[in-house]
Amino acid sequence: MEPTQEYIEERLAHAEPDVEVLLVEQVSGSTVRVFVDHPDGVDLALCERVTNHLRELLADYSLEVSSPGPERPLTKPQHFRRFVGRRARVRTRENNGGRKTFTGELVGASDSEITVAADTGVVSIPYSDINRSNLVEG
Repeated sequence: MEPTQEYIEERLAHAEPDVEVLLVEQVSGSTVRVFVDHPDGVDLALCERVTNHLRELLADYSLEVSSPGPERPLTKPQHFRRFVGRRARVRTRENNGGRKTFTGELVGASDSEITVAADTGVVSIPYSDINRSNLVEG
């Protein structure tokens, strides 16, 4: 079984319905990192419960379950909408004006793209072109 975001979201949907899977990433050949959030916050007990619900992955992968922290990953349109007005770093798949990284205030998030007031000016980036994005402090 492949530890994809969809797979992990399905596994947790019934067991932990209030847990939001923010990002699933394979950080090495056998390590999978899962960032989760919960309306009441993320504590060690929640991380342990999530790990237990995903125990079938432990035969093939080392699993790290973590809170999002201050540099919270942004992976879905609703994440970007929730954090309009905050600073974010967005890395694109393709060059956009000769750049692939934009850091600035999220000023908009529609159903198809985000708008960032970056140091080079205001740029609109389609969700399909976002490789990785997260909040940044300051």
